[in-house]
Amino acid sequence: MTFRPSGILVPLVTPFADSGHVEAADLHRLAQTVIDDGAAGLVALGTTAEAATLSPQERRDVVRVCAAVCRERRVPLLVGTGTNDTAGTVRALNEVGEQPDVAGALVVVPYYTRPTEAGVVAHFEYVADRSPVPIVLYNVPYRTGQQLGWESVVRLSEHPRIVGVKQAVGAIDTDTARLLAECPEEFSVLAGEDTLVSPLLAMGAAGAIAATANVCAAEFAGLFRSWSAGRVEQARDLGNRLAAPVSALMSGPNPTVIKAVLHAQGTISTSNVRLPLLPADDAAAIAGVLAHLPAQVGR
Repeated sequence: MTFRPSGILVPLVTPFADSGHVEAADLHRLAQTVIDDGAAGLVALGTTAEAATLSPQERRDVVRVCAAVCRERRVPLLVGTGTNDTAGTVRALNEVGEQPDVAGALVVVPYYTRPTEAGVVAHFEYVADRSPVPIVLYNVPYRTGQQLGWESVVRLSEHPRIVGVKQAVGAIDTDTARLLAECPEEFSVLAGEDTLVSPLLAMGAAGAIAATANVCAAEFAGLFRSWSAGRVEQARDLGNRLAAPVSALMSGPNPTVIKAVLHAQGTISTSNVRLPLLPADDAAAIAGVLAHLPAQVGR
């Protein structure tokens, strides 16, 4: 398996119609737009997609739409498949593997059950042994209640089907620094905290999975190009200018503010989210977010 995720991957929101159903036309348009703006690939059924609230048929529909766009535009598609049930994760991976246009799967650290770290490693090794597609680990301890340390990630990086990690630990900590230093070159460490994308790229991250790139894909793509080309001053400046709008877009539960802004820009038909999330319907707050966005982001 030679797939190596890199660049800015956008975990798409799932647009909903006024009826509450998935709005496939909006999803298709959003997917095309972020690729036009420089996204290197898409992520379907991530946290930003409200995947936990989608029915099995809706999840299949979302993957179908995203896969069609990725096939047309020749960019990779990752699909979120992880659960806290090892056998269930394998079943989800096998279903994803039936879609030929899926490049890999984003598999979260098992949540709620709170296994030992050795149990988490065993979980990933078990599912990777049985996965028909490459796996990107999703390390997000404030959602899972489970830390995955750098030594465990380095061990898992030796598995031929585990090709990267989305590192979303809330800080640039010692574990992240060691991870970037110790993982093999062909293993992709991807920034998973939008506000920390720039410093992690500076440290050598292969790219990012950035929720706010639903709105700011062009800026994130430019940031990646600048760091990759060694244009340090340009990269620092762009990273600094992104800090305020990214913080504003993440000021509510993901993806409530992102959807509100996309709706205000006319990119999606509604800002609807599904319970237990509530819409970010404060007009003043949305106006504040839009005021922070660079002028070229407006559509």
